[in-house]
Amino acid sequence: MVRMRTYPAATVLFLFFLTFSRLLHFISSKPTGLSFRLIPRDSPESPLYPGNLTGLERIERMIKFSDFRAAYLESSSTPSATVDAERIVFTLLREGFYYIVQVGIGSPPLNVFLLMDTGGGLIWTQCQPCKNCYRQQFPIYNSVASSTYRKLPCDHPLCQGDNNLYKCVDQQCVYSVGYGGGGTTKGVASFESFRFATDSSSATTVDNIIFGCSNDNQNIQFASRGVISGILGLSSSPDSIVMQLSDVVDKRFSYCLVPFTDALMAPSIVKFGNDIPPLSGTVQATTFVPPPGSFYYHLSLIDISVGTRRLGFAPDTFRVRPDGQGGCIIDSGVIIPKIDQTTVGRNAYRAVMGAFQNYYDALKLERIGRVPEGLQLCYTNPPGFNNFASFTYHFDGASYDIEGKFVNLFNVDQGYFCVALQPGNGRTILGAWHQQNKRLIYNSRINALQFYTDTCSNDTPP
Repeated sequence: MVRMRTYPAATVLFLFFLTFSRLLHFISSKPTGLSFRLIPRDSPESPLYPGNLTGLERIERMIKFSDFRAAYLESSSTPSATVDAERIVFTLLREGFYYIVQVGIGSPPLNVFLLMDTGGGLIWTQCQPCKNCYRQQFPIYNSVASSTYRKLPCDHPLCQGDNNLYKCVDQQCVYSVGYGGGGTTKGVASFESFRFATDSSSATTVDNIIFGCSNDNQNIQFASRGVISGILGLSSSPDSIVMQLSDVVDKRFSYCLVPFTDALMAPSIVKFGNDIPPLSGTVQATTFVPPPGSFYYHLSLIDISVGTRRLGFAPDTFRVRPDGQGGCIIDSGVIIPKIDQTTVGRNAYRAVMGAFQNYYDALKLERIGRVPEGLQLCYTNPPGFNNFASFTYHFDGASYDIEGKFVNLFNVDQGYFCVALQPGNGRTILGAWHQQNKRLIYNSRINALQFYTDTCSNDTPP
């Protein structure tokens, strides 16, 4: 059973290199809350902070991260997929995750940095005693040194039965996750206490979290600086942090992504259960529709509008096809959204970009050619111009509207803007650029994504 606990701040001021405190709280049988911060990797608070970058350099880095992440999702989310391209995989492990979470693991807690993955389930960190561990700047978690560590028994449902994710070998519940081209993480599925912080004054400890004690890591380097210890999975897989806490936090988690222009100033916050703010404004909901065997957050996309023009796609354009291709997922690791260019019949990406081009050409804006960002449709931005086309995903039962300023990517220094969309190779992906200033609630209790427009920079710890 998962338990949460917190303590007075004075008892933990000595811990590691960052000071956290805990609020006295005991979990009852009723749903409760949990929150932790998402640190953009280019933020000064990030251990991967690259230093002062120009606006163009930041944009180019975000697009690079987005491309690698999307390539991985498009290559790994079909039933027959094999991800074996070293070009994709090893760069993905370094560059394909944009948000970082700091957690404390064990008792006493050791602070580590994990990359947030909304498409993955396994929570894992490098773990001593090591067979093969990559070099880290900070201490590697040591299971022997923690009083709350214990191994997952082989008779656990995750280790046996029809729906097992791990397997029992030599009386240990073990896992092996392959990232292609020989990159793997292996270890022992275990229980441990995790401490999540929202700021320097409060943190919550959750006991008995199932995680991967990865003591055998081959060909994996998350960053040349050696500061990332592993991954925190937020998918719908049974071993993700979301699903493990589902009964405790009412099967809900939420975040509100601060606009990327403000991201260096204010990290976003992931909130669970009762920490999620009350619904406000115009709240809409659309059902999750994952195909069998998938733990990604699939949505039923019916049509798309550019400005006031609805494009009228055929009803099955964005459905998952028999070969596993197609469909629409929401993923915060993909920064620049993707519209599938492999749709049957009408090319959805071309149709959408054609609608944008028609809109801006009618306004007599000057189109420009190749730009460093690599985006395909860009225009000069006349002084005072603000008539940018909106964009709408028409989902089953809901319309997800994006105002014009969050549809485009702006190069202020050079005076132009680009439509922030890229062609998808077998998948439409609602990426983080279209999630700015949206309160998103992943509600497994009703099996739906709830959303409304919000001012995310005002989102504060509960």
